[in-house]
Amino acid sequence: MLNLTDTPEPPYYAVIFSSERRDDDRSAYDLMSSQMFDLAALQPGYLGVETIENEFGQAITVSYWESEEAIRNWHENSDHKMAQSLGREKWYSDFRIRVAKVERAYGP
Repeated sequence: MLNLTDTPEPPYYAVIFSSERRDDDRSAYDLMSSQMFDLAALQPGYLGVETIENEFGQAITVSYWESEEAIRNWHENSDHKMAQSLGREKWYSDFRIRVAKVERAYGP
């Protein structure tokens, strides 16, 4: 189930991480993923995250940020850099990252 994130009024930024996982070491991946979610939440400019994964290891995670500077700082975080490296080497068979400026948002 997807937990929807409350975000402030736009504009803000969304980082969309689409991935396809290999079958390698699920427990290590889950631990690292949980640590990265916790660490991201401590970063200045972080607004929230939504993520969903299917049974085939395909996932989409959208993190929300106040600014492009906050996104750059998160991207350059040393612990996050280590996780990125492990992801490329061990866990992802493919991935894409897209950054978008949210100019309009609405719900019920």
